[in-house]
Amino acid sequence: MSLPLEGRSAIVTGAGRGLGRAEALELARLGAAVVVNDFGQPGRDGSGAASTGPAEEVAAGIRAAGGRAVVHTGDVADHQQARELVELAVAEFGQLDILVNNAGILRDRMVFSMSEDEWDSVIRVHLKGHFNTTHFAAAHWRARSKAADAPVYGRIVNTSSEAFLAGSAGQPNYAAAKGGIVGLTTSTALALAKYGVTANVICPRARTRMTADVFAGFQEPAGDGSEDRLDPLAPEHVAPLVGYLASPAAAQVNGQLLVVHGGMVAVVERPRVAAKFDTKQDAFTYDELDALLTPHYADRPAGETFAAAEVLGLKHE
Repeated sequence: MSLPLEGRSAIVTGAGRGLGRAEALELARLGAAVVVNDFGQPGRDGSGAASTGPAEEVAAGIRAAGGRAVVHTGDVADHQQARELVELAVAEFGQLDILVNNAGILRDRMVFSMSEDEWDSVIRVHLKGHFNTTHFAAAHWRARSKAADAPVYGRIVNTSSEAFLAGSAGQPNYAAAKGGIVGLTTSTALALAKYGVTANVICPRARTRMTADVFAGFQEPAGDGSEDRLDPLAPEHVAPLVGYLASPAAAQVNGQLLVVHGGMVAVVERPRVAAKFDTKQDAFTYDELDALLTPHYADRPAGETFAAAEVLGLKHE
């Protein structure tokens, strides 16, 4: 019996540790040949010297299990290095079928304290990094589709965050980048559908190097003989969804946003229009807007915004 991704090739960015590592291993387990990308810097803020070690270790594990894997240690936020990443997948495996964007850094600060560099660096790695790899992968699939005069197989899985959905007060750069990734994904999904490509975005919650302090001591398996149980916040809870979205079974899933963690997947509905007001004149006046909008918001719960903070309460039942 063949594996779901047998004969397919994949790129996973930020695959040396945490979520990316779990995703790369899962795609390989499902039969895909994997390009393991990781810049290898030790700091979650992007600090420290780049290293081939993390990516090499993951690739070696895939090969030891009988799979195929090569390493790319470039910076996906660099346009040329992202091009080389896609070219490597094509050169090694004949074509690219799956792109999983996961690479990222954190530089948290309140908006009134955040420096320009703290803003720029996070936007660069997360949002520009997602764009760069998507750009070159999309061009590859478009060219193949035009040459064949038929749709091809292409899957993009991008990584957003509950910080975008719920609004994270201490992460304006990260929340903005993750919101931008959702917009990039939905635009890409519409643009590439005719070529046979799907693009979806996940908001994962996991205990990784980037979130070690956030989830310190939270929901860890108790020391009561349950040590063999999987940590509810383990990245391995996220990886199967990535494998599914990368598979032929998910051909009808496109432009969607899913929250995933701890044995739970939630499909997030697109925004809906809550109310609509029409002017009774040629154009609104201040007084008319005051008469319409002020009562509308008067009875709303205090602190309620466009952010969907309720997603933070989702859990496996």
